Formats: sequence, structure tokens, C-alpha cells
Amino acid sequence: MKLTSEIINKLPKAELHCHLDGSLRIKTIIELAEIQGVELPSKNEDDLLKILSIGPSEKSLEDYIKKFDITLSVLQTPKSLERAAFELAMDCHDDGVRYLEVRYSPILHTKKGMQLSETVDSVKKGLAQAFNECGILTGIIICGIRHISPAHSLELANLSVEYKNKGVIGFDLAGAEENFPAKKHKEAFYLILNNNINTTLHAGEVYGPKSIHQAIHVCGAHRIGHGTRAIEDIDLLNYINDHRIPLEICLTSNINTRSVSSISTHPFKHYINEKIRVTLNTDNRLISNTNLSNEYKIAINNFNLNESEIRTIIINGFKSTFQSHNERRKLIREIVNELEDEFNFSQHLII
Repeated sequence: MKLTSEIINKLPKAELHCHLDGSLRIKTIIELAEIQGVELPSKNEDDLLKILSIGPSEKSLEDYIKKFDITLSVLQTPKSLERAAFELAMDCHDDGVRYLEVRYSPILHTKKGMQLSETVDSVKKGLAQAFNECGILTGIIICGIRHISPAHSLELANLSVEYKNKGVIGFDLAGAEENFPAKKHKEAFYLILNNNINTTLHAGEVYGPKSIHQAIHVCGAHRIGHGTRAIEDIDLLNYINDHRIPLEICLTSNINTRSVSSISTHPFKHYINEKIRVTLNTDNRLISNTNLSNEYKIAINNFNLNESEIRTIIINGFKSTFQSHNERRKLIREIVNELEDEFNFSQHLII
């Protein structure tokens, strides 16, 4: 079967690593700024897209993160968060995404007095509206921030406990890795793990395997965000593989942040060959100017993926969700049947 762009778009997909504040529509940013009286560097859609998308002169994770100052400036009200969540879920649905985990840090949305709980309620409303319109399944991952006080991470961990089984399905640690080790936030993760909440940490994106080691062995990560540097420690990589710890790979973003020097040097294919549980994700649809179908196209074209490998990556996404086990099993069976019946993907053993 020839995988055209149209077919790739229609393939059922799971999006596990997607930041709300990095995935807004350009038009929405301009409209929200007008409503809220926020000054933008440009009100022209094309110009603002160029400003917010990563350019060739920007060469670090810090450059990447700096873009969020603009998007966060219009996400300081309940209505703006609700709209952003709704539109993101609808955009994902149009991209073939059946299951979406939206992550964001409530602490970054309190500059105008919004309460932490208000941010969660607003995101929940937007996602619920999208479900009612198109049926997309969603969950919320709350992020602590490495370069913000660990006390705030603990506060956000308590918020996650409050909203457990009420929309929040996981806890994350995002932000700049270098000089901001995950172990400083271990009190938050102790609380999270002792309340039986799933965890994923940004690790091994631009900092070495030690960052991944801390994420797993100090903070108890059930998934790893990015993990491109895991290949530098084969013993650690074997542990990740043996324990089926999924890696949330974001190809375009990894190039944007110089996590890898080029797509040809990305360890993605090596991970596939070693049967690591890799998943494909966008990270930030706006900042990286991508969508999940595009990430699949990049992987297929650059790593010469065969039908079996594509199918495995798709199923890996659904196997790695933070749903309950029985919900996950039900969804996987539906996706497997669809891949066989609608797309003629032949059945094979998936581990």
C-alpha cells in the first residue's frame, strides 16, 4: 500500500507530548491579544508566524522556550485557556489524532490573578467541548518547571492530586535541563507517586543520559519526554527497553532545539531497530510549525520505515497512554481493527 499524505493524515494516531501554550493558532493569538489589550510584536499572521516559529539562527532549547513569552501573554484568562484547549483538540482531530494528552503548567497562567484550579477547569471545559463535537479522547498532564522553584512543583503536584480522576492523568517536569536537575523536584514526585499518578519527564533532550537516569530512578518516570541522548548510555537504554519505558519522540522539535544536529543523526531508527517503545509526537505545533501527520511523514521518508514499523509506532502511541488499563486495552483493540480493516495493515506480533 502506498502511503500518500492523505492516508497518513487519516491514520489513527495518539499524541502524547503536546504543549498547550506552544500549539495555538496564529489567528487566535492575534484575536486574544486584541480582546485583552496585549501588545504583540506583529498583528500580521504571516509575520507573527515567522516570529514564533523557530528560525535557522536560533540554536538552543533556551531560544525555543523564549517563544512562549508571546503565547503565554494571551493565555492569562479562563476564556483564553478554554478556547486554546478546544481549538488544539479540534486541530488534532483533523490531523487523525484519536487520543490527545495536553500538557501545560498552570503556574504560568496566573499573572493576571487566575487561580490554579481555574486554569484546570478552563482547559477541561475546552477539551470537553471538543469531545462533544468530534469525539476525540483527551487527558491533561500538569507540568512542573525545572527552572522555577521546586516549591511551585510541589504546589502543582498537590493540584494534580486534587484533580486526579477529574481530568488530570499525569504529571511532568518541563523547562531547561542544564543546571536545573530533576532531583531538586523530587518532593513533588514523591507526592505524585504516592498518590498513584502517572509521570513523564522531559529528559535527555539536550542534556546527557544522567538527566534520564534521574527522571527514572529519582522521580519515577513512567515515560520519558524526548530521550534523544539515551543512546549515549547503552546500559541505561537497555533498562529503558527492558522495562518498556516509552520515549516521546518529537523529531522536528529535536532539530529545532539542536538536541540533534540533523535528522540523519537522530537515534530514532536505532531505537526502532532495538525495539524501544518509541512514540511520535509534535511537542509544540505552532513553535515547531508541524502536526503529527507531518512527523510521521518525516519519519517514514528519512528512516525508510516499512509497514510493520509504522504500524508498531502507531500502536506504541496507544499502548503508552496514561489511561486506565481497561480503557487502554479497549482503545488499542479498536485501533488495531481499524488499521487492519480500513488501511489493510497486516497483523503481526506487537510487544
